[in-house]
Amino acid sequence: MGAARSFYEGVLGCGVGRSDARWIDFDLFGHQIVAHLDEAKAIGDASNAVDGDDVPVPHFGLILEWQDWERLAEKLEETDVSFVIEPHIRFKGLPGEQATMFFCDPSGNALEFKAFRNDAQIFATE
Repeated sequence: MGAARSFYEGVLGCGVGRSDARWIDFDLFGHQIVAHLDEAKAIGDASNAVDGDDVPVPHFGLILEWQDWERLAEKLEETDVSFVIEPHIRFKGLPGEQATMFFCDPSGNALEFKAFRNDAQIFATE
């Protein structure tokens, strides 16, 4: 739980809400994400191909404003965060064009942060 607190609070800048010895509520850019201690959980290494990247499965995704995504990407590039997928633009020039990056928390949970210049493109297929 200490590693989770250090990562979410220290690296990502999340506020901390309620907590106990086995869980912590974090304010992840205005959304609640909860770290629970689960000794039995096994992290797999499955992935799906998306626009040339091997996207980790499962993963949690969060959409940020474009400037917030850029600031977070810069901050993470200056830390020792190891990206699963480096910050870049996916689906360039196509419907759903987005900035995206993937990395894992200390427990191996895959996190995706993305941004769209136009929110109407979030679920666009055409």
